Amino acid sequence: MIELVNIVKKFEDRTILNIPYLAFEEGKRYVLMGVNGSGKTTLLRIMAGTLKPDMGEVKNIPRENMGYMPQLPYAFGFTVRKNVEIALPKSPSSTEKAMHALQAVGMDGMATAHGHTLSGGETQRMAFARMIALPHTLLLLDEPTSSADIRGMDEIETTLLRYVADTGCTTIISTHSPAQALRLAEEIIFLDKGEIVEQGSAKSVLRNPQNEDVKLFLKHWKI
Repeated sequence: MIELVNIVKKFEDRTILNIPYLAFEEGKRYVLMGVNGSGKTTLLRIMAGTLKPDMGEVKNIPRENMGYMPQLPYAFGFTVRKNVEIALPKSPSSTEKAMHALQAVGMDGMATAHGHTLSGGETQRMAFARMIALPHTLLLLDEPTSSADIRGMDEIETTLLRYVADTGCTTIISTHSPAQALRLAEEIIFLDKGEIVEQGSAKSVLRNPQNEDVKLFLKHWKI
C-alpha cells in the first residue's frame, strides 16, 4: 500500500498541498479531481519524485517499476516507433513490443513519422504507448487525454483498462471530466485548495457528493 503522510508543499506564501494522510491500495484505479490549482499535478509530481514536498514522506512507492506521464509529455525528434522503443531494454523483441503498444493506441500507421511533427493529442497517445510498452506496478497519469480528440480518448481509455486488467497495476489519473472519472475510476479523490474534501467510490462521489464545493463543480457537467 502506498502511503502519503503529512505531505505539505508551498510555493512562496501559498500552500499548494496539505494532506495529513492518503493511502492507495495495490491494483486499484484512482482518479484525482478538482479545479485548476487544486493540487492534482503537484500531488502526482511528488509521488513521481519530480518534486519534493516541504514536509512529509511518500512510503512504499515502487519507483523502479513506475510509469509517470506528465500533462505535457515530451516527444523526441526521432521516429514515433523510436520514441516508444527508447523506454524498452534493448532486445530482439523491442521493436515488436513498441509496435504492439502503438497499435493499441491506434498509432502503428504513424510509426515512421517524426515525434516533433505530432499534434498535441498524437503526442499524448505516443507517450501513453511508451508507458504501456512494459508492465508497471504503478502508473501516474496527469490529464492523459486533455489534448486528444474523441477517438484518441477512447483508444487511451480502452487500452488503459485492458492494461490494468492484464498487469494488475495501481493507476492514479488526474482529470477534469466526471464522465471520464466514472468510466475509469474505482475511487475518486476530490481536491480543493490542496486538501482532500471528498473521497469515495466513483458512483458515490459523482452521484451523491456531500461537499458543497464538489456539488458546485459537478453542476456544470452532465454525467
